[in-house]
Amino acid sequence: MTAEQTGQRIQETLDALAGSGAEQAGEQLVRDLMEFYGGGLARLVPALPPSVLARLLDDPVVAGLLLLHDLHPEDVSARIGRALAALPEQVEVLGFDPGTGTLRLRRTASGCGCGEQEVEAVLACHAPEVTALELERAPQLLQIGTRPTLPAEAR
Repeated sequence: MTAEQTGQRIQETLDALAGSGAEQAGEQLVRDLMEFYGGGLARLVPALPPSVLARLLDDPVVAGLLLLHDLHPEDVSARIGRALAALPEQVEVLGFDPGTGTLRLRRTASGCGCGEQEVEAVLACHAPEVTALELERAPQLLQIGTRPTLPAEAR
């Protein structure tokens, strides 16, 4: 389960408690657990060898936890690059505007034709700062072949 899915389930549970008087208790429980797990992760992350941490950062669940607790060691550009490297096709970053959260990309090679939803999903795990996506298509190359052979009577 991803961090995003877990957050959604927690929100649904808190919504179910709304109006029952237990809502505040549920929210406090979530805050306390977040603080507890965040404190543990804050002690664990610096103790990891860099090579181990680098491998763990590719895991969307680990990346999501570190982001949630503001412990991810990479800046947003590095996390965007890490996320895009996980895609089955190549894309080029044209720019990221942190003010609007817009990431501009261009496909650099023809491939599986990943849709925006797949790109958005991988970015959500590693770079939640990206809130809008502009995906340009790579220009199509014109294929020039040999001249078709004409039948003998047409020559």
